[in-house]
This record gives sequence, structure tokens and C-alpha cells, in this order.
Amino acid sequence: MSFQALVTSKDEAGKVSSRVEMIGDDRLPEGNVTVDVEWAGLNYKDGLCLTGAGGLVRDFPHVAGIDFAGTVAESADSRYKAGDKVLLTGWRVGEAHWGGYAQRARVNADWLVPVPESLSTRDTMVAGTAGLTAMLAVDRLEKLGLTPEAGEVLVTGAAGGVGSIALSLLGKLGYTAVAVSGRPEHAEMLKGLGASEIIARDEFMGQPDKPLESARWAGLIDNVGGKVLAKALKQMKYNGIATAIGNAGGIGLDTNVLPFILRGVTLAGIDSVMQPYANRVPAWNRIAEIFDLGAYDGMVSEIGLEALPAAADQILAGQVRGRTIVKLR
Repeated sequence: MSFQALVTSKDEAGKVSSRVEMIGDDRLPEGNVTVDVEWAGLNYKDGLCLTGAGGLVRDFPHVAGIDFAGTVAESADSRYKAGDKVLLTGWRVGEAHWGGYAQRARVNADWLVPVPESLSTRDTMVAGTAGLTAMLAVDRLEKLGLTPEAGEVLVTGAAGGVGSIALSLLGKLGYTAVAVSGRPEHAEMLKGLGASEIIARDEFMGQPDKPLESARWAGLIDNVGGKVLAKALKQMKYNGIATAIGNAGGIGLDTNVLPFILRGVTLAGIDSVMQPYANRVPAWNRIAEIFDLGAYDGMVSEIGLEALPAAADQILAGQVRGRTIVKLR
């Protein structure tokens, strides 16, 4: 069977480029479930894979796409049968294993999750890796004791996929969420998702830098890392709980121990790539229950395979708002 795929190649000079090609099932990697892909997502990591930045892809030619959803075509695993609706995020698919930027994908059944009954395959990619990560962060905050009554929750990188979905989830759960964003033109949209206040990133970072700053945040969902995370930690309230998700602002963390030993702040890391199945299913079920897809619709853009190379450059440049989803069929 022949189908369309966005194939990423690397020439002898080391230049990475992608183009839509017709390929066959014989090109697909090993796996025990073949999926007819209907929707995929565009994530920051996809931008790295499509441009060759970060060295995430080692073997070329390659098919990127770290999350996708569709219908099982063939299965050698008893957990899935032809016709089942499934989704995949993480497990280094789209990096080390061919991913979702093709109309068919072959993967390990252990990496799949059934699509919740109340969601379509498109819905799951509106959430995608970003939605799962945001949900895992909110779950961790609550398991560590955060309640709406504790105070404000700061969300950095709020105009991106994880940040914008986190605002929506927090709002639905009754939290007071404050957004930090470097894109003030999206302020009204972020307020529509549930942000009670928008702080421009330059304003947030321009505040006087001290070992400890005025305590304001009961919770934190940080999607940026680097100096932004370091600044936010100094402003956490006593027994505040912070979650760290991304590194778009750098992998360094130049901070001090005072927030931890004088205010009892907790910093928890959130990883969505290697989360076990037992954690993924309840997270997706909770997304199906509380994520307001209708309210989030204005943050969603649809593209086709041919538009992905340009979109990859845009997401790396911080020019993509919310979620971009890829229609495969």
C-alpha cells in the first residue's frame, strides 16, 4: 500500500530538508500495530527534528511527528484490533522511531493509548503532547497538596501549547491562574482561556533580582526554564509547589537554595515522554472530562504535510500560538 509521508533527509553537506513523498508499507519500521494516521500535532521537539537542530534525529531518512492519532489497520497484539481508535505521544517516536507525519505508522502496542470515548482523534491532537504534559503538571501540583484556596498559580510561556492548555485546565478546576507571555498581542485570548492577569515577559524579568523576592505564587507551571524559572522560584509562597516542563529559555538554572530552605518550596519535574501506560490513561480520561475544547478552538490551526517545514521554523522562533494540528486524511 502506498501513502503520503513527509520524509526528512540529510545531504552529504549536512543540510536537513523535508518533502512529501509517496512511500510503501515496506518502508515502515518494526512494530506490532499499524495505524492509519488521521491527525498529528506540531510541537517544539518536532521543529527540532524537522530542521536537524538539537541532534535529536540520528538516522536519515526519517519521518518526524512525536504525537498522532488514528485508526488501527493491523495488530499483532491482543489489546488492539482493526478499527480501534488510538493515540500516541512520546516514547521517542518521531525522534528515534518513525512518527506521525505520514498517513500510516507502525509502532509498539505498548506506546499506544485508546482514545477516550468522548473524544475524536482530532480532539486528542488538539490536546496532544502539550495537553498530556499540562494535565500531568496539574495532577502533580494537586498530589503535592495544591488547592485553589492556596493562591495564584503562575503559568510561564503561556501562549504556547502546554501553557495555554494549562490555563484552560486550571480555570476549569477553579484555580486563579496568572500568565507570563512574551507575546502581548495574545493577551485577550489568554484571558478567554482563564487567565486572571497577563504579565509581559519583559516586565516579569525586569523586576529587581534578589535571592528572595516578594512571595506571590502558590503554584507554578513553568514551560520556559532558564532565567524565567529561576525568577519564578524566588517569588514562590511558603510551601509553594513548582513544576518544570520545558527548556525553550535554556537548560541552565542559576538560582539559590533560599526558596527551598526558607520557604519550603517544592520543585517537581514533569516528563511526558516515558510516562507509563498506567499514568497516561487516567490523564487522558481527565483531559476528556475537563478540557474545554470549544473555548480552546481559537488557539488551534490546521495545516497539511506540505506546510510543516515552514511551520517548524515558526515554532522554533516562538511564532506559533496554541496548537497546530496536521490533517493527514
